[in-house]
Amino acid sequence: MCLSKNFDLLIFDLDGTVYAGGDPIEHAVESITAADMNCQYVTNNASRAPEVVAQQLSSLGLTVSPGDVLTSAQAAVAMLAQEVEAGARVYVLGADSFKELTRDAGFEVVASADDRPAAVLHGHSPATGWAELSEAALAIGRGARYFASNLDTTLPMERGLHVGNGSMVAAVATATGVTPQSAGKPGPTMFLAAAHRAGARRPLSIGDRLNTDIAGSVAAGMPSLHVLTGVSGCWDVLNAPVAERATYVAADLRALDLAADAVDPFHSDSHGNFTATFDPARGELSIGGTAIDDDDAAFEALRAALGAVWSDSEDAHELTAAAVRTTSDAAERAVAQWW
Repeated sequence: MCLSKNFDLLIFDLDGTVYAGGDPIEHAVESITAADMNCQYVTNNASRAPEVVAQQLSSLGLTVSPGDVLTSAQAAVAMLAQEVEAGARVYVLGADSFKELTRDAGFEVVASADDRPAAVLHGHSPATGWAELSEAALAIGRGARYFASNLDTTLPMERGLHVGNGSMVAAVATATGVTPQSAGKPGPTMFLAAAHRAGARRPLSIGDRLNTDIAGSVAAGMPSLHVLTGVSGCWDVLNAPVAERATYVAADLRALDLAADAVDPFHSDSHGNFTATFDPARGELSIGGTAIDDDDAAFEALRAALGAVWSDSEDAHELTAAAVRTTSDAAERAVAQWW
């Protein structure tokens, strides 16, 4: 049985997993379509409405409705509704769609700290600048509660990693000494909400970023698939603490059509002909073996290494190339591809 059929819902991250900027990631659309599964698309990006996200995904060739999309803006407004009295005044940093969601939830959106808002709601918007950040700081300084859609420090786009909402939040937090409650990943809220919305009992979460996608899956108690198509690469995965370790690790979304054992680092079937041992006292990793298929060798060697390192400790490591000893030409070539 292929990996996807072990579950009744696939929860996808977007940036770095399904697309990079506006372009689909290689094999992503075809793999999602071939899986023919119930899907939810969960994003920490609060700057776009679910309808806009669904339209973009549909333009890539996927069949997606707004009800299949859950944004951190939606999660943040839901959190606000649980914490703050309905009808209260709220100062919103974010896109117009974020402000509209807040109004639709029964809150009064105000434009100034002088309006004495009960809360500040902070989501990503490219238009946010010093004036908006200062207004938020003033409101918080006067007693407003602080909520954020997400705390991602960076935002992957076509040209690279741009400043994310978490970096903007950090400016306000530094100015006020107040850390916001965050609705987005790596908290479990969005994952649990997506599963509840779909009525799923066995969801699989899929993402490319360890400290948000995978950490959130772990926090929600969900199995996860880490794909090496976005932010967190091979060395990041190898050195991850237990709170950021995925159940499955693969090159890309073609893993959905593979057997679960083929992408499980703790199962020898995922290692090809590679073997690995880890000496925690010396902090040294040894990898040997031969490649069955050079195209898969880097990932087979990585999963063998993960099985050895992760079995030893729940702590994060700081392994670099200098700490890896290869005992065969195939292993040396495989490890060289981890960059």
